[in-house]
Amino acid sequence: MEINIPHIHKIEGAAGLWAKMTKEGKVEDLKINSLLGLRQIEGILIGRKVEEAPVVIARICGICPVVHILNAIVAFEKALDVEVSDLTVSLRKLMLTSQIIQSHSLHLFFMSFPDFFDIENDLDLMKRFPKEAKAALKVREYGLELTNIVGGRTIHPLTPKIGGFRKLPDRARLEKLLNDSSIVLDNILVLGKVLKKLSYPKLERKANFASIYTSKEYPYYQGNSIMIKGKEIDIDDFYSNKIIEDLKTPPVKKVKFQGEAYMLGAIARLNNSHSLLNPRARQELDEFLKEQKIDQDDMFKNIFFNLFSQYVEVVHFVEETQKLIKEILKTNLQEKPKDIKIKPGKGLAAMEAPRGTLFDFVEIDKSGRVLNCNIITPSAQFLNNLELDIKLYLPKMNKLSKEEKIKKLRSLARVYDPCISCATH
Repeated sequence: MEINIPHIHKIEGAAGLWAKMTKEGKVEDLKINSLLGLRQIEGILIGRKVEEAPVVIARICGICPVVHILNAIVAFEKALDVEVSDLTVSLRKLMLTSQIIQSHSLHLFFMSFPDFFDIENDLDLMKRFPKEAKAALKVREYGLELTNIVGGRTIHPLTPKIGGFRKLPDRARLEKLLNDSSIVLDNILVLGKVLKKLSYPKLERKANFASIYTSKEYPYYQGNSIMIKGKEIDIDDFYSNKIIEDLKTPPVKKVKFQGEAYMLGAIARLNNSHSLLNPRARQELDEFLKEQKIDQDDMFKNIFFNLFSQYVEVVHFVEETQKLIKEILKTNLQEKPKDIKIKPGKGLAAMEAPRGTLFDFVEIDKSGRVLNCNIITPSAQFLNNLELDIKLYLPKMNKLSKEEKIKKLRSLARVYDPCISCATH
């Protein structure tokens, strides 16, 4: 029997699924296919001036342009030996929190949550969960406004540049965001009440979870190590020696760690760094485990709990915005970007995008133009893991109709929150 899903809707980008099964339910072959054409973003960058390149890189994705532009900027700063101020770092962190808040709140409620109630239409979703829908929109609006205030606009921000910011945010607008943050936190907790009591599908498989790791804070901006299989690996070593890109099946990149699939994103970060969550986020996680009558090991064996992991992260990062804004407001919010001295060099940067760790490697020549560039996105790294979960999940539904199988497979794919645009760049 063949199962063909021409288009998995409610994900970023366009992808389909093809699987071949025996009558007994054994999966003989399975592929996630990108329906997007190869865009050659890395090729477009060759010969570009370093000042232009981050703006081009941000165009890889309209949902997570913040991390794309910031990670590219840091890669170029490493290549050029540019050190930025503490204020610049704090503002970049604030932008990253804004992106995770808006992306997660969009995905967890409007994209994945409806699958748990067999709801296809967003209007039906909002009729059945009007209070929760309003809360999700309020939370997402807060994240977008953060990006707008610090980045200059909500999509493809303009203010970040190599060495700092072209323009710093207005103090009064930051103060308003800080005042609004407690209301936003109350709104996200409205979603939590429903998410804690959901009946999550069972899919037990121990995955390899990878994320940036630092003992000082929950991972998002930068770190020196990648945590995977309970071990810390230097970021340079992880990128250069431990992971391999499969470039034989264009246009999608697929990456493995030492020949094995691995998972990133909210559930991976939570697995590796849950002890570093902010207080209310940690409380929400503990209450969820109690409500579901599971322990942490059980949670991290079931990929469907990525949905609740995203919720926990939204709570955490709203709390994080409160801390960051308070620190930023202690400064005079006045400084100029650091000067850039063009020279040949190489730089590797890694940050946590909503869907997982993003790597940018750049090489520039003596005239300040890009010689080489490689961008490894989160979805490119976890697509192999998604295929493994589908292979495990399909035989469990062998008695279901083909239509029911397709619904459940779409639900599994969507809970991953894949970004096919990023993987097909």
